Amino acid sequence: MVKGMLGAAVAAWVLATVPAAAQRTLTMGVQTPPSALDPHYHNTTNNSMMLMQIFERLFELDNHAVPQPRLATSMRAVDELTWEVTLREGVRFHDGTPFEADDIAYTFARIPTVPNSPALYTPAVRTISAIEIVNPTTIRIRTHEPNPLMRFDMAAPFILSRRIHGQNPATSDFTSGRLAIGTGPYRLVSFAQNERLELRRNDTHWGPPEPWDRVTIRFIPQAASRAAALLAGEVDLIDYVPVQDVENIRRDPRFALFQVDSVTFVYLFPDSMRDTSPFVSDRAGNPLPRNPLADRRVREALSLAINREAIATRLYNGLATPADQFAAPIAEHRLPTPGPLPHDVARARALLAEAGYPDGFRLTIHGPNGFFPSDQNLLQALAQQFTRAGIETTVQALPPANLFTRATNRDFSMFMTYFASYLTINPLRQVVATRNPDIGFGPFNRQRYSNPAIDEPLRQAMTTMDPERRQVLTHQAAAALLEDKGVLPVIFLRNTWAGRRDRVVYDPSPVNHTSAVHARPPN
Repeated sequence: MVKGMLGAAVAAWVLATVPAAAQRTLTMGVQTPPSALDPHYHNTTNNSMMLMQIFERLFELDNHAVPQPRLATSMRAVDELTWEVTLREGVRFHDGTPFEADDIAYTFARIPTVPNSPALYTPAVRTISAIEIVNPTTIRIRTHEPNPLMRFDMAAPFILSRRIHGQNPATSDFTSGRLAIGTGPYRLVSFAQNERLELRRNDTHWGPPEPWDRVTIRFIPQAASRAAALLAGEVDLIDYVPVQDVENIRRDPRFALFQVDSVTFVYLFPDSMRDTSPFVSDRAGNPLPRNPLADRRVREALSLAINREAIATRLYNGLATPADQFAAPIAEHRLPTPGPLPHDVARARALLAEAGYPDGFRLTIHGPNGFFPSDQNLLQALAQQFTRAGIETTVQALPPANLFTRATNRDFSMFMTYFASYLTINPLRQVVATRNPDIGFGPFNRQRYSNPAIDEPLRQAMTTMDPERRQVLTHQAAAALLEDKGVLPVIFLRNTWAGRRDRVVYDPSPVNHTSAVHARPPN
């Protein structure tokens, strides 16, 4: 009897202590916080990578750009205007509310209506004319025109619940946590804007259980502070490893680097459509009678002034490559390599003189502070290169949320940002297509750029199901943009994470997602 009592006591002690000992936590130091927890408020990388832990899409693009089933298990084209989608059974939101077919129509109807959005998800639902419920697990999506990108579009919007989120849910109610209820693998515990996000595993999730019981994401915009937190053991993983620290971390056996060539490209967006522009003046600081950036020759001079090779090799120590066009190196249907964009200061000065600015002018360029590696240093390097070509340039770096709000309000003469996509056609339709909210064109076209030579082939490409014909049309639009210098591509980034070898292994994301769903324990 005594032996039985001892055995029972030991068993009880084991049961009481093993769960605590087996608790697995992950702490990540992340550069850029989300601007909100509303899954439809701002279509940008830093928002999506946080929200994908809490909410889910119909499909999710994996790190090889292959759509993987999430809330939908399959999708097929019935004809050029009809897609049949099979929904996953048995899925529930975090509060127990079942996921239903009605939630798809509810979600897609909300997307274009979110107020004050810097960039909506409208392009993903632009062609949808109706959603029919065939049965509880089957819907048919009707479109008003052929949409060859439907499989990618359905991997964009996060799905909400008609029952939970109700009529006109406010962005503030998501960010406060009250409506941050999804079907994702993690549940929200707390969110302190610009400070931290805390999650716990969703044990009722339909998929394989996530390995982390708790996840803490600390937002650390300063590169040196993020690296210091890793070295001190305060975090297990950091993103956007400072360029100057990469080799030291590589040589330290305590840490591992996780790298991948990204689909992210940095570009400058000049204000070329207005007669006057707020941050250009003559050398004495007086307003100019006309906007020099509206002259293609000036935009070409700016492009010629950029020494992309020096930026990639010296500033980024090889963790970037010179951009040759407005599409990533692995993007589908990018232009056949046109060769490096030329760097020619003498030619730049000649073009400025030809355009009527032999003495140049003054320019302020704006950009982010803590949005991608060395962004402030890149701004300074670009300003120095423009100044050498005769355009006296100063910079102003802003927090990302402030930058994009002001850029959307057209406050700048030129600003720097980035875009990430596996498709060449996507940045064309989202960034440089003439802005048209009704069809979802140009949500990121903050300078209101417009060029019929881009719009017409792009419009045709967006309704062409034949991939070969679509490639030809995409090439026409991309070549027209490159010729007009509507945007100025700068570099392609290489994404780098660093983590503690004893704590985490990370699957690096070409679209730069830092998320617990890409992290696993080393064993």
